[in-house]
Amino acid sequence: MTLNRRKALALMGGTVAASALAAPAIAANRKIKVGALRFTSHSGSFIAVERGYFAEAGLDVELTFFQAAQPMAVAIASGDIDYAVTAISGGLISLAQKGAIKVIGGALAEEEGIDGQQILVSDAAFQAGIDHPSKLNGKSYGVTQTGSSFHYVGSQIAKAEGIELSFKPLQKVGAVIGALKSGQIDAWNIVPHIAKPLAGSGAVHIIGAVQDYIPNYQVTTVFTSAKNAADERATTENFLAGFSRGVDDYNSAMIDKSGGEAGVNEMVDLIHKYVYTDRPREKAAPSIINGTMRLNKNAALNITSVKDQLDWFKAEGLVDGSVTMETLVDPSYVETIG
Repeated sequence: MTLNRRKALALMGGTVAASALAAPAIAANRKIKVGALRFTSHSGSFIAVERGYFAEAGLDVELTFFQAAQPMAVAIASGDIDYAVTAISGGLISLAQKGAIKVIGGALAEEEGIDGQQILVSDAAFQAGIDHPSKLNGKSYGVTQTGSSFHYVGSQIAKAEGIELSFKPLQKVGAVIGALKSGQIDAWNIVPHIAKPLAGSGAVHIIGAVQDYIPNYQVTTVFTSAKNAADERATTENFLAGFSRGVDDYNSAMIDKSGGEAGVNEMVDLIHKYVYTDRPREKAAPSIINGTMRLNKNAALNITSVKDQLDWFKAEGLVDGSVTMETLVDPSYVETIG
């Protein structure tokens, strides 16, 4: 099922909202478009492009950049892009219900012992005594869209602390950052390569970690159109193979430090072509290094975490209650864990 962008957006209207996995495709240089955010956590795709892993898998990949998760889901459904890595959102789930998209793997995950997403507050809120998530009752919490992953995370924090939050949709990550720095919103959560520099500037403060509230959270997933998942198996396997080689390189250099400092520096140089491109390398490097979180080997998918997220979206009335895991996920491509 291929949808144009208008139809894909209409379907969302009801929402508030692997190394060596396959041999290269026979038709070499198959052109595909891959969606991404300019986040360190999307480095698997960047590396696979830069080091020729997609090309070796028979794919000619063009990266297309977005500023939020839900527009990426629309682009997959409309055929504007072929594969993407992003968080689960209400829009993505609703498009899956319509037979437009499928989650086929996992990418970024929270892992104990590795700094993950941080919970931030504005300087004004911090000066007013909000130095722990338990003190956020009644405060405003920034999200890109209602039904976004930020909404899910904030709700899990509120539930655990027994508090109420006022969610403020601001559409783009940049807008959320601006609102937090200026004190227009009180709190937000974000990956460490953004959280730590913001906190270091003194404009915002870190008051907690997401993994304390959602251990083993599958932060982002790999997804594609339902048509690609069903009818383009070779291409989909080749995409996952190239992507997974990029993930392996990233984890090896940045988490396991197998190449020492030189390996880290080489990887930072590569990532800087896509992340913090408006900063000189010496200023971008600390943020890129601070953002290091493990990416799932071979795009393995934490199915328990995905189910928890789906159940929350359904319970909140953000997606249709009839949506099942079988509707959302095609588990035939990668190992499922959790």
